[in-house]
Amino acid sequence: MSITDSRIRLFDSPPSIRPAAVAGAFYPAKADELRDVITNMFNAVEVDINTPKALIVPHAGYIYSGPTAAAAYAGLRSIKQRIRRVILLGPAHRVYVKGMALPTATAFTTPLGNISIDRQAVKQIKRLPQVCLFDDAHAQEHSLEVQLPFLQMSLDHFSLVPIVVGEATPEQVAEALDLLWGGDETLIVISSDLSHFHDYTTAIRIDAATAAAIENLSYKDIDPEQACGCRPVNGLLLAARQRRLQVSRHGLCNSGDTAGSRDRVVGYGAWSLHEKQMLDEKQRQQLINIARQSIEQGFNTGQALELDTSKFSGELCETRASFVTLKMDHQLRGCIGTTEAIHPLVESVANNAFNAAFRDPRFRSLDKEEYKNTDISISVLTPHEAIIFSTETELLKQLRPGKDGLIIKAGPQKATFLPSVWESIPDANEFLRQLKLKAGMKMDDPPDRAWRYGAESFS
Repeated sequence: MSITDSRIRLFDSPPSIRPAAVAGAFYPAKADELRDVITNMFNAVEVDINTPKALIVPHAGYIYSGPTAAAAYAGLRSIKQRIRRVILLGPAHRVYVKGMALPTATAFTTPLGNISIDRQAVKQIKRLPQVCLFDDAHAQEHSLEVQLPFLQMSLDHFSLVPIVVGEATPEQVAEALDLLWGGDETLIVISSDLSHFHDYTTAIRIDAATAAAIENLSYKDIDPEQACGCRPVNGLLLAARQRRLQVSRHGLCNSGDTAGSRDRVVGYGAWSLHEKQMLDEKQRQQLINIARQSIEQGFNTGQALELDTSKFSGELCETRASFVTLKMDHQLRGCIGTTEAIHPLVESVANNAFNAAFRDPRFRSLDKEEYKNTDISISVLTPHEAIIFSTETELLKQLRPGKDGLIIKAGPQKATFLPSVWESIPDANEFLRQLKLKAGMKMDDPPDRAWRYGAESFS
């Protein structure tokens, strides 16, 4: 039977749950033992990880590659409540797949329980010509399954989009990832081992070159001899390059380092990909100091701090929009900024700090006693982009809670909420309603226009 015929047959009679195929072989089949094994691996690694958008992790038996995978997964536990969906891609080992294969199952199961499939996402992505419904590709495939217990032990409640990647270009994989990228609620996991069956010394050399390609986002430089999951890896690297993500390495070894001989080894590596920070810690501290100096200058002269911008370099001199927020006892005491990038960042922060302290129309001017107990936070904004919508429902569907700052406009009325406002208003409908109240807009009418932006915030 051809792949096309098989797809039709499986779609007509979809199974409800894809059972575990390699429990007892690649990882323990008993739930208590499986939990203990993963917990011990987590406890053995140091967690030093930026909030990840994506992971690249190995998929051999846990005695071989488990500790390497755990080094990346352990960092998820601090954000376990935030992630609600995992896009999981791995290579096809047992069945030829042209393109990318989705299952028709409604859930995958492991000894730790069932994981629901995000059927809406499946429906969305299967419209791509390179994507098919093909259960045979999933039935015995271990590259995806071995990741599931790690995810179940790292996260709270999440849905899954499992994709077996066969003969597909980086562009085809990246296109699928673009559709499913989402915001902070979505994690992308790529499952791949590295070189196979070389002697120990040769494997180290090959895997070092592969690691360099991953860390440089060189999506054209990794072939099947370097990584069995080169196709999903390359697709992620292309998408990451387009989004200017950074890569952090969390482990690189081979089976000769863990549980095998050094005659014929398999390589393993773990990486996380995360958004690039605009500012390093030194630059952030410089801006906090400038904000404080500007407020103190305001007490002394009634004017904001004047700066010689030629004395600053790099990102601090770039034209950036910013907001400065003042709080006392966790209560707002002033917040002023602009969404338009007009001045160098240092100048923008100095002006906004002064205005937040002395010219926010919602508050009286800050006095020196209050200032002693005032916390300062700064948000540096990314350029804003227009959101295309015709109804308020369409606007709401495009919002990414926890991620997007939002600007809305109706006639002369205009207002914005920083991304940090999601912390106190996590519901998108209420977020938009409160922003319309702030702008003085009619509750029943959608905004005329809207823009989104990101922000890097620190205090």
